[in-house]
Amino acid sequence: MRHPYLSPAAPRVLAHRGLVTADAASHGVVENSFAAVAEAHAAGAAYVESDCHVSADGTVVLFHDDDLRRVAGDPRQIADVRLHELEELMADRGGLITLAQALEAFPELRFNLDVKAAAAADGVGRLVAPHAERVLVTSFSDDRRLEALAAARAAGAAQRPATSPGQATVVRLLAARALRRAGRVGALLDGLDALQVPERQGPLRIVTRGLVRDAHAHGVEVHVWTVNADDDMERLLDLGIDGLVTDRADAALRKVNTRGTPAV
Repeated sequence: MRHPYLSPAAPRVLAHRGLVTADAASHGVVENSFAAVAEAHAAGAAYVESDCHVSADGTVVLFHDDDLRRVAGDPRQIADVRLHELEELMADRGGLITLAQALEAFPELRFNLDVKAAAAADGVGRLVAPHAERVLVTSFSDDRRLEALAAARAAGAAQRPATSPGQATVVRLLAARALRRAGRVGALLDGLDALQVPERQGPLRIVTRGLVRDAHAHGVEVHVWTVNADDDMERLLDLGIDGLVTDRADAALRKVNTRGTPAV
């Protein structure tokens, strides 16, 4: 049965770390900020992809990097900075957004959450439990992903959040396909809702028509990151993929809508 996170039908546009337009960037707005999420929502995006870390005092916050160097010019690790300090640092960069705030302030949005820090897994699971129908949990680490899903169940989630596999599972899936082990492919896709992958990893092409076909045969969508060029969007949509994870959600929404199938 299709998870409610994936309803209505594809194609989907997932705003990668929110949306930072050129104008917003000129005013200091950065990715994964309150303003970036709000901008994605205002542009019509139904999905926002973000990343979860935890502050020194245990609050799950939306940040991609382990530290603040790239976003705020501060070398400290996020895990070493208290919430009020993060709020001060982000005040003129679009505003800090915690996971709790994101879920509460944007009840119409669906969130694709990458658990970046092991310490964040339990908190992510507990926070998303009441919102499981509009959350997908993923991580490069299957252990972190599964810990977050278990925490959501323990916190009373009526159903598990949607989920996409970690890096090790993707590698095993690609190997099983290369060896034509159909049963193994099916077993690896079982229990997944989406397969979220880059189009290529170095010289290795990951997203092929065959991969899309196999995923669809098992009820699993294929979402590709991070797709910013118009030509790449067109080509991947022609290939049959279900979701574009993009820094240009506004442009991707226009692209999908001009193809005659409204984006979600």
